[in-house]
Amino acid sequence: MNSSIEKNIKTILNTVVNVVSNPAGFFHDMNKTGGFAEPLIFMMSIGVIAGIIQVILAGVGFGFPISLYQAVASIIIAPIFAGIFGFAGAGILFIIWKIMGSQQSFETAYRCCAYAGGIVPVTTVLTVVPFLGPVLNLVWMTYLLVVASVEVHKLNQKISWIVFGTICAVFILIIISSQLAARRINSEMGKWGSYSENKGYVSLEKADEATEEFLKGLQRQINRA
Repeated sequence: MNSSIEKNIKTILNTVVNVVSNPAGFFHDMNKTGGFAEPLIFMMSIGVIAGIIQVILAGVGFGFPISLYQAVASIIIAPIFAGIFGFAGAGILFIIWKIMGSQQSFETAYRCCAYAGGIVPVTTVLTVVPFLGPVLNLVWMTYLLVVASVEVHKLNQKISWIVFGTICAVFILIIISSQLAARRINSEMGKWGSYSENKGYVSLEKADEATEEFLKGLQRQINRA
């Protein structure tokens, strides 16, 4: 039992290394069939690893601070989401590849999608870098999809770059716009906080404390009377 688990872990780690270091060779040699179990297990395992990395990053000050309960929930939920959205993502890629002229099955598309997720442990770390991190992640994933298009689906490289490059550019614009909007909101909230302090506004907690003290004083006056 232990040897089987150890073997599976080594297989997953080797797959990650191959996808990161030699994606063309990996996708060229990838089995196009063989069932959904193996790629699904791989994708969910990557989800667990990504969840652990997120917890570690939050623990050392990157990202939002989380409680122990949230940390455990993150590690449990991440592989579930990976399993569910893996099929959804593969479905979208399957349609795109079919439009581009691929003759491969949905299973093959799912395998490409699942194993492309081998870069997720690295991209999870890169997300801590504002703007640049998410952009690099998208570009890297785009490159892997182009490689899979050429090596697995036998599609034209130039057309693959045009299709997935365009999709990547759209998502990059969305990411940059959302991050700029988030920064503007944070800036406005900071200005409002400073304005409130200058105008003498009090927080809800201080207002509650003042109300409580007033009621206690009123009760004392009534008791004396």
